[in-house]
Amino acid sequence: MRYLLPDSTGLVFVPSITDRWPRTQLRATTRRHAQQPGWCGRGYPARHKIVDVPECLFCDIAAEKLPAARVLSTERVVAFRDIDPQAPSHVLVIPKGHYPNLAALAEADAGLLHEVISQAHQAAVAEGISDGYRIVFNTGLQAGQTVPHVHAHVLGGRWMAWPPG
Repeated sequence: MRYLLPDSTGLVFVPSITDRWPRTQLRATTRRHAQQPGWCGRGYPARHKIVDVPECLFCDIAAEKLPAARVLSTERVVAFRDIDPQAPSHVLVIPKGHYPNLAALAEADAGLLHEVISQAHQAAVAEGISDGYRIVFNTGLQAGQTVPHVHAHVLGGRWMAWPPG
């Protein structure tokens, strides 16, 4: 995924890690460095980390300040297509309110968590992948969370390998 993140001079474009390394080299690099101090577990140094942004990317999408290919929307949840799909169908489902990760959402509002999961299923139905899909929440740097706003990845349209990653 590609994101604009603030720094002292303004916004900086952070390219996807897969733009720099082939997937096989990325996996080897990730395994080798994941346990070393200063590495965030995604195959690149910790200087590329989740940052607290005053303007949250997903909050702006939920508020319709930024464009997104919406799949569905309710009063409290929105689903849209990922800009860097990892499967033929890759939809992100987010609450419109800001929660930094899954743990924070579960602690604050279990009803909203249930709605996010329910809308993830509805997004799979809308995408035509209800016969087989995967829902993934990345929580924290080591899990690969790159946007500090809880989001469910709904992936489908191909066979999924196990273990993931």
